[in-house]
Amino acid sequence: MLRRVSAIIGSAAFLVIAPGFVAGLAPWWISHWRMEAPFFGLPLVRFAGGLLLAIGIIILLDSFGRFALQGLGTPAPVFPTSSLVVTGLYRYVRNPMYVAVVSTILGQGLILGSARLIEYGGLVWLLFHLFVLVYEEPTLRASFGSEYKRFCTEVPRWIPRLTPWRSHTAA
Repeated sequence: MLRRVSAIIGSAAFLVIAPGFVAGLAPWWISHWRMEAPFFGLPLVRFAGGLLLAIGIIILLDSFGRFALQGLGTPAPVFPTSSLVVTGLYRYVRNPMYVAVVSTILGQGLILGSARLIEYGGLVWLLFHLFVLVYEEPTLRASFGSEYKRFCTEVPRWIPRLTPWRSHTAA
């Protein structure tokens, strides 16, 4: 019980600190959330941005919850999960949190008509990609061995599968 409470508190704190900064404070610093003309002169682009933003927030909250409640840990590398999380949206894509953060940034860029936020979203994705390749995947391979290798074989890193992966442990 104490581990679960610690995981929830740790995940909530990390949610505010990391994605809160990268997908909230930094976009505000870049754009001051000022509306520019919509991209291509199409107000419908703003609607698409709203969808990206909303979906990103939902995915982010779901993923953080799974880390705390199922993995009994946090997304923070210093307090990792005790088990590999392969349920929920992790059945479609290996990195739903990173996809969600980039989605929220790009969504804000589309809503605001901000090319600088779109560029920032691309930079954030590139940095996430490098972090995943250099640190996260080698660490998870070392921690979870064949279970993680199978997960990587079945579930793509960035582009979601159309159907959920059904592992022996997924609910």
